[in-house]
Amino acid sequence: MTIKVVRGNPSPEELAAALAVVKARAATPAPEPPPEPARDAWSDPARIARTRLPQPGPTAWTRTYWPG
Repeated sequence: MTIKVVRGNPSPEELAAALAVVKARAATPAPEPPPEPARDAWSDPARIARTRLPQPGPTAWTRTYWPG
């Protein structure tokens, strides 16, 4: 790992402190995200739209009327 000071003139103590923080963050594993709760069947959007809706395309104007 290479660290480059782009601006300023840090003292050796400031540089050591910054490096210690970076090393500590790199050594700590990232926390695992919490698992997503299971969806109930009633909240599944697929139960509302059981059939596929018409997709836009060159002949979409012929499918603008849905009987029923």
